[in-house]
Amino acid sequence: MTVYTTIDSPLGELLLVGEASATAKGGTALASLSMPDQKGGAVVRDGWLRDDEAFQAIADQLRAYFAGSLTHFDIEYVAGAGTDFQRKVWSAVDAVPYGTTTTYGRLAEQLGLSRAAVRALGTAIGRNPLLVVRPCHRVIGADGSLTGYAAGLERKKHLLDLETA
Repeated sequence: MTVYTTIDSPLGELLLVGEASATAKGGTALASLSMPDQKGGAVVRDGWLRDDEAFQAIADQLRAYFAGSLTHFDIEYVAGAGTDFQRKVWSAVDAVPYGTTTTYGRLAEQLGLSRAAVRALGTAIGRNPLLVVRPCHRVIGADGSLTGYAAGLERKKHLLDLETA
């Protein structure tokens, strides 16, 4: 069964969507974390059950992150989301350390992709269903510019500023 909740954050209201999991802390694996006006963001669907308690452990981690006291999330994700290529890219994004950035080109190189595949890599990053906790905000343009964040460049800047404060 799909469950959801919303929590307030410095970026606006976050929509968390998940499924029950016997192995996840708090009993819920995260399927999606999205924000208002996010390109491709989740919306509550018929049949989903609001369950604030199911997300307590995840919400606590998010609050600690926004307070500046958490630098690494320990959240189980729902398995099976995305294509094989997207999961490969998302795994590389997951490995970008807190307080640092990388470029689309460096990620492509790290994954053994050609320069021509950088656009496909960017598209895969743009389809990340787990904003904030899967740190796609840490991927920037080759010239250091902020580019391509589904929830908007203002929010990307806010997250990067938080991590370098």
